[in-house]
Formats: sequence, C-alpha cells, structure tokens
Amino acid sequence: MTSSQEQRRVTPLPEAQDYRGRGRLEGKIAIITGADSGIGQGTAIEFAREGADVAITYLHDGSGAERTRGEVEAAGRRALVVQLDQRDPGSVARLFEQVELELGTPFILVNNAAISGAQKSVVDLTPEEWDDAIKSDLYGPFYCCQHFIRARRRAGGRGKLINVTSVHEEIPSQGAGAYDAAKGAVRNLTRTLALELAADLINVNNIAPGMILTPMNQEAIDDPDKYAEQVQSIPLKRAGLPWEIGRLAVFLASDDADYVHGTTFTMDGGLEQQQGQGA
Repeated sequence: MTSSQEQRRVTPLPEAQDYRGRGRLEGKIAIITGADSGIGQGTAIEFAREGADVAITYLHDGSGAERTRGEVEAAGRRALVVQLDQRDPGSVARLFEQVELELGTPFILVNNAAISGAQKSVVDLTPEEWDDAIKSDLYGPFYCCQHFIRARRRAGGRGKLINVTSVHEEIPSQGAGAYDAAKGAVRNLTRTLALELAADLINVNNIAPGMILTPMNQEAIDDPDKYAEQVQSIPLKRAGLPWEIGRLAVFLASDDADYVHGTTFTMDGGLEQQQGQGA
C-alpha cells in the first residue's frame, strides 16, 4: 500500500444490527426535538425499540418526521408528530400541552434540534444570523428545559434530561462562531441544571457528538473523497452513525443511568484526543 493509499484508508462503517431492545424504557414518554432526521431520528427509533412512546418534533421536514413516526409505530409504540419552532416560547408551550394531552406527562426530554448557522467569520455575521443560531441552538433548549422541569415537578419529580451538544463545545471551528458559542453554553446550562435538579431526582447529562453522518455532514455522505479526507483527523478513521448516538441516549434515559448526573459524554471516535495532541 502506498503512502497516499494509506492516507485515504477508511474504516468501514458498522452495520446496524437487528436490535429489538430490552425494554429499558418500557412505558416511558419521551420528547425528542428535531427527530425528523439524523441523530434525532436515530434516537427516536432506538427509544421506541426499548419501549418508549415518542413525541417527534420537526421544523420544516414533515415527511422526515412521518418516516420517523412509521419506525416508532413499527416498533409497537405510540408516536406523536408536532411542528416546533423552538425559537418561539409559545411554540414550545404548545408542544408540551399537546404531548400531555395526547401521550401523557413526558419522562424524558432529548434536546437535539439545532442548526449549523451561517458559515461566516464572526466579523461578517449579521445580527440576524447570530440571533437565528443562538435562538435555535441555545434559547430553544432553554425553553424546552423549563417546560420539562415544570412537568416533572408536577408529577412529583424524577426524569431524564439529555442535551445534545457537539465536540464544538470544546473544539472551535472557523466559520461557526455562533454554533460554537451556543453549544458551549448548552454544556454549561446542563451543568447548572444538574445542580438545580438533583433534589428532584431529574438526571441531567449531555452528549457531545463528533462527525456523525447526518444532513449536517451531507457533503461527506455524497462525496466519498470528501468523507475520506474528513475522517483522517479521527483516530478510528470513520464517522459515527445516528443509531450509535441513539443507543448512548437510551442508556442515559434508562434506570441504568440513575447515578449519572451532570456529565458530558463525548462520542467522536477519538477526535478530541487527536485535536489535543498539539504540534
């Protein structure tokens, strides 16, 4: 193998097994924002296989949300599809009202929905572009957390709150100033909530994915050369898949994780290790 071939070598992606779950979320009700594609969709499917009923939110891709509904129902669980603009506190309030009415009190919240924002340097961002990313990626999870906490307190406490952030809470990326800022803020919001909600027995954690094959990485999905180039900085030499994040979320949402609290779970194939090596 030549040096150029070695540079382009890519580890094959793992196949998703025919996985039926062990009932770890049996009878639980979960809200997963942005479950019309990618990590949210993968998480919704894994939750349903473990016995959860799932509220699926989407902003624009209603057909994607319906595909997720089909997968949840195929697993024998109830599904509710709700359009949500989480930048709008009124839209968030209506989501929780509809979930309570049609499914029941949510026990699990996965704040997954986010946008990558305008790919511009900080100095070139307009106030509108900055606001759009911060409201989507920080205000939205904040609003959802508030309603979830109130619902769980009315139910007597307990519950599982999972915020999906990104390795970019730690690793900055040029042209992603608003996204980086929002994800870092959500990581610290998670830590604060862990302190505030311990007495309620509401476990709060966050998952920080690295490169996952979702619409945010569509270029790498469509172009094998681009994929091979991008995974070279990942020690495992491959991207992750949505179902892999979903199975980590299952653990955090289950009773198995009752003593897991205030922690960030980085799932990036070792990317942060590589970035931390320096020159």
